[in-house]
Amino acid sequence: MPLRALLFDKDGTFLDFAKTWNTATGAVIATLAEGDSIVAGRLAEIVGYDLDAGSLIPTSPFVGSSVADLSPLWAVALGLPAEDAGFDARLRGLLHEATLHAAAPIGAPGLIFESLKAEGYELGVITNDSETGARAQCERLGLAHWFEAIIGYDSGHGRKPEAGQIVAYMERFGHKPEETVLIGDTLHDMHAARAAGVMGIAVESGLLSADSLGPHADHVISDISYLPDLLKAIN
Repeated sequence: MPLRALLFDKDGTFLDFAKTWNTATGAVIATLAEGDSIVAGRLAEIVGYDLDAGSLIPTSPFVGSSVADLSPLWAVALGLPAEDAGFDARLRGLLHEATLHAAAPIGAPGLIFESLKAEGYELGVITNDSETGARAQCERLGLAHWFEAIIGYDSGHGRKPEAGQIVAYMERFGHKPEETVLIGDTLHDMHAARAAGVMGIAVESGLLSADSLGPHADHVISDISYLPDLLKAIN
């Protein structure tokens, strides 16, 4: 059965993870620390951020994770209750604004999506970012109109590496697992693909190499610019 639905992770797959999140994370740490270097160091250590280099390290627990994971850890580090709703809302707002301002594409994803749509594929986004944040970034970069749906960790279907987001998309649009692909740059993406019974195509445009991704993926490509040719070979 030919492939029909292509589901894309966002950060590291068609948005430049480093350009988007390094800048945003540094800005939010600076805001929350309010000039206190000890507090800044504590927040940076939790999220796996190198303050001197101004970047998230490859082993950062925030890679492939969500604000829901980070919020209670940073709240405690700031002397607040882990489930402080006010801090959680503030953090989400800060990250939303910072990532929206810093969002940068990898290459020219719009041209790739246009080509894939012309070939008859249906496109969607499956991300561990919030649905609102992901949609806002895609709209800012002129990409949102290519997607049938954008599903985030807070859309009500769980989050990767669980299968719920992928299953929800397939059920909504009537796709079978053998017609569906998840394209992503993390092990969470590949594990979610396996859990949902769909094909997993890994890209090296995030922080992981082919050696790390290969054992968990059906195919590995450098970035999504290689996707049209791979799909032609598969189909």
